[in-house]
Amino acid sequence: MNYFDIAIQKKAESSKNEINFKKAQQFFFKKEWDSTLVYSMKQLNSNSNLETKAYCHYFRGFSLKKKELYKQAHIEFGLINKSFQYYYLVNNNIGGLFYFEENFEKALTYFLKAENEILNHKDESEIADLYSNIGICYMHLNQFTKAESYLKKDAFLNPKQITKSLVRSYINIANFYYEQYKDQEGIYYFKKAYTLSKSIKDFKLKENAAFNMAVVEENRSNYKKALDYRKEAEDWKDSLNNQNKIWAVADFEKKFAVAQKQKQIKVLQVENKLKNTERNSLFFAAIGLLLILTAGVYLYGQKVKNTKIIVLQKNKLDELNATKDQLFSIVSHDLRSSVNALKTSNAKLSATLETKNYNELNQLIIQNSTIANGAYSLLDNLLHWAMLQTKQLYFHKESVHLYSVVQQIEYNYKPLLLDKAITFENSVSKNIFIFVDLDSLKIILRNLLDNAIKFSNENGSINFHTQETDSDFCELIIQDNGIGMNENTIKELLQEGEILAKKNNSEIIGTGLGMQLCKQMIKKNSGTIAIESELHKETKMILTFPKTRNNG
Repeated sequence: MNYFDIAIQKKAESSKNEINFKKAQQFFFKKEWDSTLVYSMKQLNSNSNLETKAYCHYFRGFSLKKKELYKQAHIEFGLINKSFQYYYLVNNNIGGLFYFEENFEKALTYFLKAENEILNHKDESEIADLYSNIGICYMHLNQFTKAESYLKKDAFLNPKQITKSLVRSYINIANFYYEQYKDQEGIYYFKKAYTLSKSIKDFKLKENAAFNMAVVEENRSNYKKALDYRKEAEDWKDSLNNQNKIWAVADFEKKFAVAQKQKQIKVLQVENKLKNTERNSLFFAAIGLLLILTAGVYLYGQKVKNTKIIVLQKNKLDELNATKDQLFSIVSHDLRSSVNALKTSNAKLSATLETKNYNELNQLIIQNSTIANGAYSLLDNLLHWAMLQTKQLYFHKESVHLYSVVQQIEYNYKPLLLDKAITFENSVSKNIFIFVDLDSLKIILRNLLDNAIKFSNENGSINFHTQETDSDFCELIIQDNGIGMNENTIKELLQEGEILAKKNNSEIIGTGLGMQLCKQMIKKNSGTIAIESELHKETKMILTFPKTRNNG
């Protein structure tokens, strides 16, 4: 029990005649928010002094906040007089409301107002929460130096005592460094959080720590470790669900017992009424029959509805199985083709080594590299497509500097661009930030740039540029002067439900899986894709993404 809880208890003991206040205080401690709201309102409707009213408004504001009714909570906290002894806690709670509403600038103002008083009371749990909230607010406001200072204060408040707050602090610091692309520092704190999470009993934090490590290993392309961490995160998630189910069952049993008691009381009341008013028996019998008929009609309707749902689910399952079979068939065929091509090329390579024809040897090595890159790209797309279909792919939307991402993708594909002597131009505006998941954006741009290179002629050109259509969205256009495509090919690529499409150019290894993956990831990022192309002239891939709020 903290100092404020003690103050509430003393207030209740000194207010013996105010029964409603005492009940409100008891329900507040039990975290029964609805009952707290009822009795605090009853107390406010009586003649209460200014201090008692302040406590009641605080009970109501806090309860409404817990019920996620933030607008009403604002109103209740606003009714508390500033002379209230614990008004700094009001500021702290108002800051929390703005924090949940993602108005980080206003949240920060109120948290800073409460800071000195909270520090004076030396409640480590309360101080840790405050530091964490202030640090996260500064991070969202891009004031990274201050954010780092507060997040580290939170983490090092009591570093020797392993608590949920410490683990959460390390996760916040790790996310802070990741936000600035300082991956090494971020990974260090993700590892610390994961190690410390083994010593706590909070399943949600354990799941979060394991999941973060899975994302780290995926970014390192260490998929075996990533899978192990994902399995661990799922295990903790199942444990949390089981715990919640136990609590839900206990709550249900409690409510059921109360309902049964109430039912027995109602039965007795009905029996008494029937004894005194036998003339109403026919009326109640008629009502009972009507209820039975209504229930019968309702149950029949539910049965018909459930039958329709089962049929729809069966059709969906058949469709998914057909898609799976088609995918395995095409992928296995293309992998076999690429492996066979590699086998044939290696045989030629061996023969060329004996003849010492170095020019031909160089060409064969380049050919082997191209085949291997194609097969790797196919497998990488297959992995992400499978994770997307099974909902295992982690999506975290954030503010992303588009120019920097395109620059990074260009760097990764520099060797392929040089190999075909293709000119690459990054004309993306340096002032644009979009609100998307960074990892999926990279996958989309890699696939589209890879396609542009594949279907461009030697000495061609590829251009990335932006076009601002309105204040909320931005167009990213990927343009090449390659072989282009006809209207039928464009329709096939953009058609909904079109899972796979074979390339007309049989020399290029692929299944169309990359394009399907791009479409799904663009959709999950609230974006759109359109294609403009002229055969043997040029192709434009037009992507639309939402801008970051308050983006200039």
